[in-house]
Amino acid sequence: MLEIKQTATFQKWEHALKDRRAKAAIAARIFRLANGLAGDVTPVGQGISELRIHHGPGYRVYFRQQGQELIILLCGGEKGSQGRDIENAKQLAKEWRE
Repeated sequence: MLEIKQTATFQKWEHALKDRRAKAAIAARIFRLANGLAGDVTPVGQGISELRIHHGPGYRVYFRQQGQELIILLCGGEKGSQGRDIENAKQLAKEWRE
């Protein structure tokens, strides 16, 4: 099982979600990701990938894998804010490296 770390930005986004089913679906996808079952994942550049959750408005979780042992959850969003979320994820990944 891979170790999962979360940025404060991701934690704030997840905590703000009101839809309990969405929270459960996101948690289940992250659990599967930690166990090596990535599922519907698309690379978005600079080593960052988008985990797509097919629930509600189309939730997205942006993450970066470091080596074979660690996954960093950078931020989350919806299909409608995808462009902004990807740029935010890239900035967070850059800050995490420094």
